[in-house]
Amino acid sequence: MSIKVNDNWWQHLFDGIYLITDIRSVGDEQLTCREVDCLEEILGPDKSTPVLDLCGGQGRHSLELSRRGFRKVTVLDYSRYLVELGEKRAKKEKLNTVFVPGDARNTGLPGQSFRFVIIMGSSFGYFMNEDENKKIMEEAFRLLAPGGTLLLDLPDRDYVLQNFKPFSRHEVNEDVTVIRERELGEDVIYSRETVTSRKEGCLRERTYCIRLYHSEKISGLMTAAGFSSVTCRKNFMSRGGEGDYGFLTNRMIVIARKGQRVK
Repeated sequence: MSIKVNDNWWQHLFDGIYLITDIRSVGDEQLTCREVDCLEEILGPDKSTPVLDLCGGQGRHSLELSRRGFRKVTVLDYSRYLVELGEKRAKKEKLNTVFVPGDARNTGLPGQSFRFVIIMGSSFGYFMNEDENKKIMEEAFRLLAPGGTLLLDLPDRDYVLQNFKPFSRHEVNEDVTVIRERELGEDVIYSRETVTSRKEGCLRERTYCIRLYHSEKISGLMTAAGFSSVTCRKNFMSRGGEGDYGFLTNRMIVIARKGQRVK
């Protein structure tokens, strides 16, 4: 591999430049509303349901849920920049969304506190060591009340492999250009992202990776963490005909349940 990735790359990537480079997705309010339409269908009509948006960044999904009347929505993310940005927006809009900085592997939140845990925007599978990804799954299980639901939004592995592009380039605006180089490992995509400004030169060059899961593997991972009734839905918010949107081009959602206590 010519693209070398630091194990802790995710600690430093998600900042103001990230919001610029991925604005086509994370800044697309219509897309967010469509995604939340799907979430709302799954979450059901009870607006008092406690929801945790794990690895939720600036809370684009959670803020929209709060706008729609959900009263107990919490966002946890490692990036203090994104957490503070979400807090400011919630305050500005007078929303009750709660933002918490933290590590998804060990949140420090009370166990069995949530009816739903959602992990959106392909925010799972960041660790090259699969045991660390498993810790997130186990933490989600701990945080869910019996009968609760975990929803994962993941890249569609089959689509990614069939449409793999080692190079992509797009212009964010008249000033900023994003170039991504990619290498395919064993179910891991390694990427180098170079962000340049015509005015200021190179803004950033970083490497990162994400693990790909086929439905059988992610189902096995969830089952090992204690979940049951695992289902997968492909072509979630597919943008395959619109260009290269990286890991958000074509996705699948995976839903699993935490069983009720045996009396």
